[in-house]
Amino acid sequence: MKLTTLFLGLCSASVLASAAHAETLTIATVNNGDMIRMQKLTDDFTARNPDIQLQWVTLEENVLRERVTTDIATKGGQYDVMTIGNYEVPIWAKQGWLLELNGLGDDYDVDDLLPAIRAGLSMDGKLYAAPFYGESAMIMYRTDLFEKAGLKMPEKPTWEFIGEAARKITDRNAGISGICLRGKAGWGENMAFLTAMDNSFGGRWFNEKWQPQFDQPEWKDTLQFYADLMKDAGPEGASSNGFNENLTLFQQGKCGMWIDATVAASFVSNPKDSTVADKVGYAIFPNKEGVDNHGNWLWSWNLAVPAGSQKGEAAQKFISWATSKHYTELVAEKEGWANVPPGTRTSLYKNAEYEKAAPFAAPTLAAMDAADITKPSVKPVPYTGGQFVAIPEFQGLGTTVGQLFSAVVAGQMSVDDALAQAQQVSVREMTRAGYIK
Repeated sequence: MKLTTLFLGLCSASVLASAAHAETLTIATVNNGDMIRMQKLTDDFTARNPDIQLQWVTLEENVLRERVTTDIATKGGQYDVMTIGNYEVPIWAKQGWLLELNGLGDDYDVDDLLPAIRAGLSMDGKLYAAPFYGESAMIMYRTDLFEKAGLKMPEKPTWEFIGEAARKITDRNAGISGICLRGKAGWGENMAFLTAMDNSFGGRWFNEKWQPQFDQPEWKDTLQFYADLMKDAGPEGASSNGFNENLTLFQQGKCGMWIDATVAASFVSNPKDSTVADKVGYAIFPNKEGVDNHGNWLWSWNLAVPAGSQKGEAAQKFISWATSKHYTELVAEKEGWANVPPGTRTSLYKNAEYEKAAPFAAPTLAAMDAADITKPSVKPVPYTGGQFVAIPEFQGLGTTVGQLFSAVVAGQMSVDDALAQAQQVSVREMTRAGYIK
């Protein structure tokens, strides 16, 4: 009896000692549905790694970007794992701000990552972030409202068709807006959408000499079309709506169409969360009639380790778990195959169970395959990026322009005034940064 008591006491002491010496990883992430789900499943990770504890900092998209950028640029060391986009990864890796991910484990299967996604997270053949989910952009629409209005979504829809359809299915008395589009200011919020939209109108941010193009007809056509459409067929308060706000509206049956990230498909088609789950169709991002460019973007939310972290080994263990095939199977087991993080691994799109459970799988892959971030516009450009311009200055400049364009949606500024100010501030900033000689 005494030996048993002694043994149990030693075991308890061992557990306490292990907890006392556990490393705590501080993880900064965005408040998107897939990341919220990940937090709920981390008991699986801590059971496998009892010497590692997790502390979460979950933030709205614009706030996350601001805080992690400030922290990494000032070497603040607040976070051990950061959720960042494929915009930041190559820029920050070049600055020496990220650790190379060379400790993901022998069974991680880095070669299974989709080539386009992996390429955007690598520099000189070295991986600096691991993709949690990948996406392009597409149209999600209410098939029942289209049928009621006698409409049929074309295989390759134009903006002209989208505008007519949105106005036709708008029913203010029933609380249904014909279309929901991002209006919240931010380089990764409204400007992600509007940059892609301008690409599909044949426009561009800069010409070959880095001169801003907001004084050109394509941007005028883009912003005027967008502003008119939001006024005629958009929801109230659209200037405050980003990805999450529009997702909620669509799930509640208050949007006839929503053009946004392909990752949203699993949430709008999930009957647990969406009142219109069985009434959703999918189509490729629109183009302007006569312009052979559908403006598809290519984005991934990724996990990376800032160079200032003193817990690189533990951080890579977590990243390996969160972006692994095992994690995909864990989500499938707990939530169903339709809800696994999309757009990162080739094997997922060869999985018969996923294809059967996710009617949006093929449209998502088609949208991602159609994206060409090396040639975002039909006109020549000196930059890469689909819904962003891959230069360090874009983060600040894109947000400033986004505030001007959000003011248009709010009725606080005219299209012409917003474009004139966007041109002025862009010329000033690009000259100051040395792009314009």
